[in-house]
Amino acid sequence: MTTGADAERQHLRDLARLRRVRDRMDREYTQPLDVEALARGVSMSAGHLSREFKRAYGESPYAYLMTRRIERAMALLRRGDLSVTEVCFAVGCSSLGTFSTRFAELVGVPPSTYRAQHAEATQGMPSCVAKQVTRPVRNREAPVSRTPLA
Repeated sequence: MTTGADAERQHLRDLARLRRVRDRMDREYTQPLDVEALARGVSMSAGHLSREFKRAYGESPYAYLMTRRIERAMALLRRGDLSVTEVCFAVGCSSLGTFSTRFAELVGVPPSTYRAQHAEATQGMPSCVAKQVTRPVRNREAPVSRTPLA
């Protein structure tokens, strides 16, 4: 029989393992990472990791990883010296189609359009500020502007 204190200790241990998973994705986003490998690395089942990660961070491990990859891709595309295909592989994606689809979902425009529109938009801006200003917002999170009808 577990007590409330035991459950709390287990929850804190799980949160620490989830932080290790998130940190690993932040560090190794260019590597082929899957939920099973991430779960093995912290001695959790893939299902438990997915459920607890979503509960803690509001998105699945896959969605988190793709957001990190898209953020990095945005920075590379703004530089303007790499093609969309080169950026796709540089950030750890193995499918140009999946990369382009996810990029458009998160950013609102395809990577080629983003590259053309933003190549010089953050020039001279400190990278920490550029990252914050250009962070992708999921379409479902984008603010809805309501124009009053006359």
